[in-house]
Amino acid sequence: MTLNEIWAAARPRLAPKCRACPVCDGRACRGEIPGCGAMGDGSSWTACTEFLARVKLRMDTLHECWKPDASAELFGVKLAAPLCLAPIGGMAHNYDNAITEERWTLCAVDGAKRAGILPFTGDGAPEEYEMGLAAARANGGFDVPTIKPWRDNGKIIARAQECAALGCPAVACDVDAAAFANMGSAVGQVGAKSPADLEEICAAVPVPFIAKGVMTGEGARKCAGSGCAGIVVSTHGGRVISSAQATGEALIEIRRAVADSLTVIVDGGVRTGADIFKLLALGADAAMIGRPFFVAAVGGGAEGVRLYADTKLAELENVMIMTGCRSIGEIGPNKISLG
Repeated sequence: MTLNEIWAAARPRLAPKCRACPVCDGRACRGEIPGCGAMGDGSSWTACTEFLARVKLRMDTLHECWKPDASAELFGVKLAAPLCLAPIGGMAHNYDNAITEERWTLCAVDGAKRAGILPFTGDGAPEEYEMGLAAARANGGFDVPTIKPWRDNGKIIARAQECAALGCPAVACDVDAAAFANMGSAVGQVGAKSPADLEEICAAVPVPFIAKGVMTGEGARKCAGSGCAGIVVSTHGGRVISSAQATGEALIEIRRAVADSLTVIVDGGVRTGADIFKLLALGADAAMIGRPFFVAAVGGGAEGVRLYADTKLAELENVMIMTGCRSIGEIGPNKISLG
C-alpha cells in the first residue's frame, strides 16, 4: 500500500466534502464549513502554508556519515519523532460519515501508536469524547484527549481526571473553540477561559494540561502563569477565525515570551518533514498535522495513518542529514533563513 493508493481510495469516499487533494493547502475548500475547509476566505489556513514556504533551509552536508536521531519526548512519552496527530471530529456533520467517529478515532490512536507519534483526540460531537476514551483504553492510555472549553469548569475537570485515570500522559483543551459556530446547538455551552479558569483546572488535573489555540506571546504567558504544561499554537485549522496570523509566525513571538517554561506544539499547514524541521528551528518542541492523517485513515485505516507518519519521519530525517543535524536538539535558527 502506498500513499498514492491510499489517497485514491479515500477520494471517492470523501467526496464532495473533501477532495483529498494531492497537496492539502486549503485553497480548494476555502470557506467550506461544514466540511474540511477554513472559515471565510480560508486565509487563516493558507497563511500558514505561505509562511512555511518563505522559510528556507540552509544546507550543510560537510559532516561524517551517520543516521540522524529524530526521536523526542513529550510529556514523559518517548516518540520516534516530534510529531502529533491533531484532534478531528464531527464525522457526520463535516464528512457525511465517510468514516464513523469510532473507526476514525481508533485508526488515529492505533496508527499513531504504531508510528511512535502522539495522538490527540477530540470532544464536542456526539460520542466523540467517549470514542477517544475507548481508543485510549484500547491502547494503554496512549492518547491526549482534547476537551472543549465548556463553560462549566467542573465538566472539564471531571473529564480530565477520567482521562488521567486511564493513563493518558496529558490532557488538552482547545480554548480556540470558545465561539466555534460549527458546534451547532452546543456553541452556547462553550466559552473563553480566563487565567483564573485555567489555574482552577490545572490545579485539579493530575497530569500535564495543554491549552490548544494560543496565538500570542501574552496568551502564552497567561498559560504559563496559570500552571499549563504546554500549548498548541493553532487556529483550529483556520476553522474558528478568518484573517489570522500564520501559526509559524506567531511561534516566534511566543517562544520569546515564554522561553523554556512551556512545551510548544505548532499546528497549521504542516505537510512535510521539511515543514516540521522549519517549525523546530523556529522554536517549536513538536509539530502537529491534522487533515492528511484523516485522509490516510479513510483510505488506509490505521495502517494508512502509520504509513503517513512514517513518511513524514523519513522526510524529516532526510532534511536533518542535508542540514547537518544529527539529533533534534541540533535543529535551531541557524539552520534556516527567513525569506
